[in-house]
Amino acid sequence: MAMGKYSRVDGRKPSNYCSTTTVVVFVALCLVGAWMFISSSVPVQNSDPSSQENVKQAAGENISKHFEDSPGDLPEDATKEDGNAVDSQSDSPSDVHDDPKVTEKESESTVEDNKDEKAESKNVVEDNQDGKTVSEEERKMETENNEDGKTEDREVNSGDKESNSEAGETQAQGNEVTESDQTESEESSGENKSKSDDGEKNPDSGENANENNQEGATENNVDSQENDQTSIEILPAGTQSELLNETNTQNGAWSTQVVESQNEKMSQQSSIAKDQYGHGWKLCNVTAGPAYVPCLDNWYVIRRLPSTKHYEHRERHCPQEAPTCLVPIPEGYRRSVKWPQSREKIWFYNVPNTKLAEVKGHQNWVKVTGEYLTFPGGGTQFKHGALHYIDFIQDSHPDIAWGKRSRVILDVGCGVASFGGYLLEKDVLAMSFAPKDEHEAQVQFALERGIPAMLAVMGTKRLPFPSSVFDLVHCARCRVPWHIEGGKLLLELNRVLRPGGYFVWSATPVYRKRPEDVGIWKAMSKLTKSMCWDLVVIKTDKLNGVGAAIYRKPTSNDCYNNRPQNEPPLCKESDDPNAAWNVLLEACMHKVPVDASVRGSHWPEQWPKRLEKPPYWLNSQVGVYGKAAAEDFAADYKHWKNVVSQSYLNGIGINWSSVRNIMDMRAVYGGSDWGVDEPIKSKIRCWRVKLKRHSFDLFCWLMIIMVALFAAALKDLKVWVMNIVPIDSADTLPMIYERGLFGMYHDWCESFNTYPRTYDLLHADHLFSSLKKRCNLVAVIAEVDRILRPEGKLIVRDNVEIIGEIESLAKSLKWEIRMIYSKDNEGLLCVQKTTWRPTESETITSAIIQA
Repeated sequence: MAMGKYSRVDGRKPSNYCSTTTVVVFVALCLVGAWMFISSSVPVQNSDPSSQENVKQAAGENISKHFEDSPGDLPEDATKEDGNAVDSQSDSPSDVHDDPKVTEKESESTVEDNKDEKAESKNVVEDNQDGKTVSEEERKMETENNEDGKTEDREVNSGDKESNSEAGETQAQGNEVTESDQTESEESSGENKSKSDDGEKNPDSGENANENNQEGATENNVDSQENDQTSIEILPAGTQSELLNETNTQNGAWSTQVVESQNEKMSQQSSIAKDQYGHGWKLCNVTAGPAYVPCLDNWYVIRRLPSTKHYEHRERHCPQEAPTCLVPIPEGYRRSVKWPQSREKIWFYNVPNTKLAEVKGHQNWVKVTGEYLTFPGGGTQFKHGALHYIDFIQDSHPDIAWGKRSRVILDVGCGVASFGGYLLEKDVLAMSFAPKDEHEAQVQFALERGIPAMLAVMGTKRLPFPSSVFDLVHCARCRVPWHIEGGKLLLELNRVLRPGGYFVWSATPVYRKRPEDVGIWKAMSKLTKSMCWDLVVIKTDKLNGVGAAIYRKPTSNDCYNNRPQNEPPLCKESDDPNAAWNVLLEACMHKVPVDASVRGSHWPEQWPKRLEKPPYWLNSQVGVYGKAAAEDFAADYKHWKNVVSQSYLNGIGINWSSVRNIMDMRAVYGGSDWGVDEPIKSKIRCWRVKLKRHSFDLFCWLMIIMVALFAAALKDLKVWVMNIVPIDSADTLPMIYERGLFGMYHDWCESFNTYPRTYDLLHADHLFSSLKKRCNLVAVIAEVDRILRPEGKLIVRDNVEIIGEIESLAKSLKWEIRMIYSKDNEGLLCVQKTTWRPTESETITSAIIQA
């Protein structure tokens, strides 16, 4: 009779099974007993203040370690330090000071009643609950009624010494509570439950939140003792004790909250949130509604354009004053589908447009399927799927070598960006762009799917990229008249294409013989020959019934010098090919760099070597931090890799499995690659070392299995970063492309060329302090709100004054303060956008289409 592997005829369990069960039950009972013993311990009421202060300092130093930048050789003025602490739950804007210790916030009513008391400076990680605090007298009352809090506090402090020696292991454990909280948030938003904040505070909910905090702290203490680790959310003893003591708040404490709640209700009667500067938020009343892009929906200017022949109406026309209103959220909006499922489907109500499905559905662009918009992966030139088309291109010319030689490409007229989306499987980054035109929301579809894309048009101005940065440029029926007006538009592609790079043109003139197509092909052949582009191959894709012509840009100036006619002409020597912000197009070509020390004279290292290896041309330049550029680059890379791996990925409570689209609003060299595997791998190696040094430990084995599973879950997690180099910053964008990353130039005093709700995380490193000198900071934050998805995060690194202003504005927007930390006049702030919207509106007359 056939039986299962572990079956027994008599139905009894094997003896080894019983032994294992006994051991597990025994260990579990021991842990429960230890926990009960610890929880019931009576603490000493009167502790030594001096020893208490020493413990505070030790814990504060431990926190600082996790957020130390390790800047390497960066100079002092380029160093930014960050740290971690836990939530003090306050609604009022915090005063951020230089003291690295975690301190306290007092409620507004307490400040009124105790004007002579001075609030201590503090750094907090706000846990996104109700943000309630209590006065000092109330905390004393709670201390007498909450002995368990001190017990836990003492236990945490006793482990500080050992935890400092193993700071690298603390981060995975420290995020358990935070990540579980975020998971619950994601599930609730997945059920399409809108979280509109009416500004009222519930005392019961605040009490429950405090109880949850106490339970979480108890669990972390037990884990800390058993694993020789300390959670990175540990607070100095005094602060943690006060936080835990809030669990048993008496009625006297709530009387203070009632007053504060009444004041809050009064301030929100007009449904306007106000910050300490008196700013009132309103909804943008515009024709575009939830799809409003200020610099592309300025109909006041568009109506007055003398001509639209060169797509001037699709170009940027920013209003004189950047809007300070908030873009509405579509009714029925849900948290975006996670990658990689989002590549195939998105929620319909997040981008409620059906026109593209009606017009392009037969080409498998997009279809409406119940409550989803689905993307079969097709396109005009690849109805049978992008993957086949991608393989067809490489088979046509193997030297293209997707993901090795060809790493960063430009996709012109991308549609819904399925081509770029499937190229990610080949380790290729595609900067896909298309205009905001009658193919409504095509770029919004792409970004909602988690595919890099931006709004732009081949019009009268240069694209916002440096010269010679793209390994390949692709156009599949992109509807751009390359051959007209001296080839001005094709010459712009020549500017951004790397010498030796390829132009893949898949369009009807390549493979059809209609009179119009034949005429365009002849004109293109003449133009590309005069540009010294090599026609490498013409191939036909029989499955899709299309063809592609592949051209190659020259790597020397020999052809230019030997042309019988200087047409198109070479650009003047004074013409800077890297100048790209609001620069008009000219029908000319720039010479190819031939000096071995100049960028563009050699092809970069193959991916992934090019990411970490300083390029050859850095040796002749000075870096942005004043040292040799190669040394600057190495130090910057080490600095940001440490910040991302030690702080961002593990230290600020972000559930990275829900993060896909990232924007670095002020990039230098491109920072870190935001990889998530390495920190987890290092933890696994650390656990293996412990096993070799110590005897068998069942709990340790369980931890290894847990960490291994976590690493496996993160292994396939992919994010992409749009690196923005502000126009008034050092022009390091060519360096970013040289590393195999991508980005663009932008002026943050204006709106960015993207749809609303298209990024999961924005990162701003000392951006706002520089913008404050010339921009309206409120308008910049309104733009951040427009770009971020609901539940998206903003990470700010700046001086403490700016951190305070941004925190205040974030609170006025009803955003959740996830973390705030400061040291030596430098601060770190992490906030999370909510679904709150004001009810009063503001009409932007320039964005109204009048009949």
